[in-house]
Amino acid sequence: MAEKRVRVRFAPSPTGDLHVGGARTALFNWLFARQHGGAFILRIEDTDQARLVGQSIEGIIEGLKWLGLEWDEGPDIGGPYGPYVQSQRLPLYQEHARWLVEHGHAYYCFCTPERLERVRQEQRARGEPPGYDRHCRYLPPEEVEARLARGEPAVIRFKMPLEGETTIVDLLRGEITYENRLLQDLVLLKSDGFPTYHLANVVDDHYMEISHILRAEEWIPSAPLHAQLYRAFGWEMPVLCHLPLILSPDGKGKLSKRHGATGVLEFKRLGYLPEAMINYLALLGWAYDAEREIFSREELIQLFRLEEVNPHPARFNFEKLLWMNQYYINHILSLDEFAQRCVPFLREAGLIGPEAEDPASPAFAYVREVVALVKDRAKLLSEVPELTRFFFTDVEDYDPELLLQRKVEPETVLGALERTLAVLEQADFADEADLERRLRALAEELGLKAGQLFMPIRVAVTGRTVSPGLFETLRVLGRERSLERLARAREKLAAYLAARAPSSSG
Repeated sequence: MAEKRVRVRFAPSPTGDLHVGGARTALFNWLFARQHGGAFILRIEDTDQARLVGQSIEGIIEGLKWLGLEWDEGPDIGGPYGPYVQSQRLPLYQEHARWLVEHGHAYYCFCTPERLERVRQEQRARGEPPGYDRHCRYLPPEEVEARLARGEPAVIRFKMPLEGETTIVDLLRGEITYENRLLQDLVLLKSDGFPTYHLANVVDDHYMEISHILRAEEWIPSAPLHAQLYRAFGWEMPVLCHLPLILSPDGKGKLSKRHGATGVLEFKRLGYLPEAMINYLALLGWAYDAEREIFSREELIQLFRLEEVNPHPARFNFEKLLWMNQYYINHILSLDEFAQRCVPFLREAGLIGPEAEDPASPAFAYVREVVALVKDRAKLLSEVPELTRFFFTDVEDYDPELLLQRKVEPETVLGALERTLAVLEQADFADEADLERRLRALAEELGLKAGQLFMPIRVAVTGRTVSPGLFETLRVLGRERSLERLARAREKLAAYLAARAPSSSG
């Protein structure tokens, strides 16, 4: 028999933005599909209507697209096995639920929420694990028909075998065996006509010809029911692979919002690169070897092996992700790429206009010059506006005290600013070497250490004590703005010194 073509799916529920755990699951599915020349399907599981969050589908799609995990079939692009949104497939689930009842694999349950809660309380009081007591499993057929005819609300539950065992085979964990008597008769179809996860997934995975199911390990307890459903329908079960959990940095419980950003779009807004996110997520549970940590998307497709995924939980390390993001900014992105990635953040900060979005524009050329000075310092794209603000706007007001230097008389600093203006009037601002040569010569002339002169100049032109290299900064700012800011600093310092001088009495 010919080997089945690899077809995998990522099937999120639209209950919020794409979580990093879901993104890791999507990535492993995508890598597996691309590695085997198969298909990656996006399916939206929106059957739990009570938990739906508005605009979540759009957020999930945006997050996947930002990561570059394009799909071959899905709700937005269609495909031969659609629709790819479960709420649009209700008749299919209802038909299969009724088939299971008719063939003795499921039954109608009329138990009210109040009765179910009472049963659970009684079980807890007896020290028993809470669960459905199979009350309706043994109702006579005529009673079932009569109650349905009266319009009594009912769910459809699967009739789990009461004896024997159910064994599932997990790609990472091997065989896992369950005693059937310990398993529940779970709901397949709710009274509102919507399926539960269990029925919808089995039906959809069959008709969409899914070959491998790669999902979170939290679904392992549901796998015996799914195996029994496949058996009841007479269908072949896909290969199962349950991926390890992602834990908090301290390893104490699952990663959650209290630990920091957890949504993919949050990381996007914070200025992480999708390439770095993909690289980092791939290493949450998988490793190529003990030394190598940086992989391109193409390398991951080539090297990733699903069977090498570690079944044990992986800790999410924010510091490691930040290091990796900085590495990509510093070493992987070209200057042009970095500048293009910075443009949206600079625009959002109100520092540039839409014209800078055109890589051929003078506005973009200036952005490129500016961000080149911070490329080796930036850890996040979101840091760039603050690091470079003084290149795009006037220098914000600063404390004149910043212009003063320890062990240097204030009047000496004022005189140094005056001399700097005169010296730089003659400088070639396009030539960093000329700027450096002139200012170092001036420091020597004034009997100052280089830093004692450079610091007040830095503060004057940037408003800060920390900035990119002074000579690079002067070059990018240009003659006019640099001299203007130096003149303003001289005036600011003169006024400050005059205001604090003791008044003379006549």
